Amino acid sequence: PLTGSVIIENFGWRAVFWTVTGGAVLATILLATSLKETRPVEARAGSSFGTALTAYRFLMGDRNFLGLASIGGFGIASFFVYLSSSSFILIDHYGLSPSVYSVFFSINAVAFIGMSQLTGVMSERFGLRPVVRVAVVGYATTMVVLFAVMASGVDRLDVMAVLLFVGYGFLGLVIPTTSVLAMEEHGAIAGTASALMGTLHFAIGAVAMGIAGVFFDGTPLPMVAGITLCAVISFVLAKVTLGRGREVVEAPAE
Repeated sequence: PLTGSVIIENFGWRAVFWTVTGGAVLATILLATSLKETRPVEARAGSSFGTALTAYRFLMGDRNFLGLASIGGFGIASFFVYLSSSSFILIDHYGLSPSVYSVFFSINAVAFIGMSQLTGVMSERFGLRPVVRVAVVGYATTMVVLFAVMASGVDRLDVMAVLLFVGYGFLGLVIPTTSVLAMEEHGAIAGTASALMGTLHFAIGAVAMGIAGVFFDGTPLPMVAGITLCAVISFVLAKVTLGRGREVVEAPAE
């Protein structure tokens, strides 16, 4: 966001799209020239459209995988709701300049990314599932408090900023841990599992963002309500998914 503000102020809004396009081209070049295959030739498995469909069908029948992917999906959805509405709320409603808005937006990214860096240490010490349980409770509780405060008539940017920072910090622990848990039993079809999980994350996020847009009225409350609903759904899914025993089924080879 900070870079985008600088580009817009100096070169106009069209320059943002040229910059993004240039970044995509550069990433494609680096992908083709720098990312080498690490799997030994003898360990590689052939793939076809049929085997891919078989793997996807297997994953769609795995309740544990779908539950964990959906926990992360609704977590990302809450951020998508914020992403789609925050510029209107912060600039039009609270009167922030585009540059200050960029700083405000980046603060939540710092919370998310910063806490996600602790995932490895905390998971090694406490285990993945306990980390998910605690993090999703903290995430949902913080967002419920935010909604209650805003619904009571407290329309203050500083209050929203603090609670979003804390809530998205907890979310930074939820996404990586649920992704690892979803993948841990699917090493043989890791690529397919990763692709499906990413698709589910963004599909849930896109739907949530569209629904939130229908209720947007220029005030923070609909945005906060959407964020909170996504957080509560993540919490419920975590209780259901982590509370039941896991059925380990042998996956088809990718």
